[in-house]
Amino acid sequence: MPNAPTITTVSFWLGTLLPVVYLPLLVSGIDSGGRFGLLVSLLALNVVALVLGHDYPENRPR
Repeated sequence: MPNAPTITTVSFWLGTLLPVVYLPLLVSGIDSGGRFGLLVSLLALNVVALVLGHDYPENRPR
């Protein structure tokens, strides 16, 4: 199992970069239930990643 700093680092960067993935989905429009479900899932993943990665700058080795 990965250690906590690794999970924090990956979560921070996932939470930071994930909006790049769902932004095109928003621009193209939500015209089906599948796209809406995908958007909601990506937003939920983004929230989880931001919560898990919120300590990242404080835990970084200097």
